[in-house]
Amino acid sequence: MKIKNLNKIVRADCFEFINSTRNNSVDLAVLDPPYFLNKGEWDKFSSEQEFFYFTFSWIDALLPKIKRGGSLYIFNTPYNCAFILKHLVDNDFSFQNWITWDKRDGFCHTKKKFVPNQESILYFSNGTPNVFNADSIRVKYDSTERIAYATKKGILKNGSRWYPNKNGKLCGDVWHITSARHKTKINGKVQKHIHVAQKPLDMFERIIKASSNEGDLVFDCFVGSGTTAVACRALNRNFLCADKDEYFVSLANDRLNN
Repeated sequence: MKIKNLNKIVRADCFEFINSTRNNSVDLAVLDPPYFLNKGEWDKFSSEQEFFYFTFSWIDALLPKIKRGGSLYIFNTPYNCAFILKHLVDNDFSFQNWITWDKRDGFCHTKKKFVPNQESILYFSNGTPNVFNADSIRVKYDSTERIAYATKKGILKNGSRWYPNKNGKLCGDVWHITSARHKTKINGKVQKHIHVAQKPLDMFERIIKASSNEGDLVFDCFVGSGTTAVACRALNRNFLCADKDEYFVSLANDRLNN
């Protein structure tokens, strides 16, 4: 059956776009929704109650679209994620990881509490995940000297010798990934991005590599600057992507096509 809007970034309200998607069709959903931080018109709510009503409503609409064994990643603040986690558990989705993104940003200064340098990513699945490609997202070992030694002679563990994997260690749930705005400095100066909340492409590629295979369908109804679509195209995944803001949709399509 032909899928409407496949491999396109379209302008649509999140509920409209979710409702136009077939049940049990999505292999992986990656969502970077509003945070209730007043970063733009799309992020403004009159109260916390209104914000969570909106958040739980789109989650409830989305869950039936995810295949049995499909995966779901949601970005937000640690505080908001605490409530979102409970809502997903109450709806019988299976918790896999609470991922901490160490943004390496350093833009926030406060002397009234610890400086907030992280965002959270909730990884859930609809039952046991069908896909988790752990070897495709290995990361560098921390100790270069120890690993260099182990590569030559191995390290004795439980009566046998362990040799490091040439592709690095398995990826943990704390991600040290520099924010998008600090990845693209020119002469030490931060550059303006398409979207104030733009996320690093390599972080989305990590998620998509881990929890989908080539040809799978990836869903994002808050696509913003288009990072999900760009990552999917590079990794040979199909995608359904939308945003309600006409300006961002236009810029995201330019980014995708160029």
